[in-house]
Amino acid sequence: MSRADDPYDNAFAESFWSRLKAEMLEGGAFLDVQDAKVEIFDYIEIYYNRVRRHSSLGYESPEHFESQYYQKLASKVCR
Repeated sequence: MSRADDPYDNAFAESFWSRLKAEMLEGGAFLDVQDAKVEIFDYIEIYYNRVRRHSSLGYESPEHFESQYYQKLASKVCR
């Protein structure tokens, strides 16, 4: 829990909700609750967590960053 009126206490969550609203909700509303669930799941699990580039990862997607990490780790182990 963050203090009242202090979004910097939880900057990650604030940033995520800001991106969700800007990238996903700019086109309008959902058709129904099921449509909202599907769209939000797809946004988080397919786009945000796998494809979208993150500044904290050097503007790489999480999937690319993770594969590079494991390749570097494997090359160190093989030496």
